[in-house]
Amino acid sequence: MRQRPEPIAHHPREVVSCVSACLQAGDIEGVISMFHPDCQIFLPPDQPAKIGPDGVRAAFADLLPARPQVKSEVTSEVIAGDIAMLCTRWKGITPDGTVIAEGTSTEVLTKLDNGGWGYLIDCPLGPPAISE
Repeated sequence: MRQRPEPIAHHPREVVSCVSACLQAGDIEGVISMFHPDCQIFLPPDQPAKIGPDGVRAAFADLLPARPQVKSEVTSEVIAGDIAMLCTRWKGITPDGTVIAEGTSTEVLTKLDNGGWGYLIDCPLGPPAISE
């Protein structure tokens, strides 16, 4: 059961700061709430997608104990109705200042049932290559 209110991103570029706040709080359910139920996470990009809430949990399981802050810079944003695409440079930084992960992501976001934005497709290290 959640002890804090569900975070809501009112603009696509706010999603990463909501995820960061949840990671810092050790709140995996909050992280999951920032993803569409049918989401796909390509991490690493050469592996099959992690899908849905269980995929989100698996993707963030190793990061959660470190309680990192995610610092990001959105370098591109396109919004078309209830869909958005972002390109972002990001770093996961522990409370002692250690960078534990970083990359350039490609993300597709959509409106969620709560009225906020969330990830539909998350490629934290870039999109996967076309497989033949």
